[in-house]
Amino acid sequence: QVQLVESGGGLVQAGGSLRLSCAASGRTFSLYAMGWFRQAPGKEREFVAAISWSGETTYYADSVKGRFTISRDNAKNTVYLQMNSLNAADTAVYYCATGPRALTTVLTRYTYWGQGTQVTVSS
Repeated sequence: QVQLVESGGGLVQAGGSLRLSCAASGRTFSLYAMGWFRQAPGKEREFVAAISWSGETTYYADSVKGRFTISRDNAKNTVYLQMNSLNAADTAVYYCATGPRALTTVLTRYTYWGQGTQVTVSS
């Protein structure tokens, strides 16, 4: 049993920043990799960022590399996504996910998902 709850979404103007949080419960959090995905209306859910169980290895989609930072605090069972220099193309529902022990960008490898949090960037 794993439960993930995202928070921190909202409305922001272009060029602004938001920090998303994902609180996990139900199993030993520190043993699993975590990922962030997003889905805009009419589009497939896409990979955004992932982090290894140790927090020492990260990977980003090309569309967000250099602007977004994923991090985790295993003592707090929480993963974060710091989003800077936001633009209208970043508007989507953002989901955190877990399941694999090794870092992966493949959506189908993630078996547990949060409910999502809306991020809207005004232009």
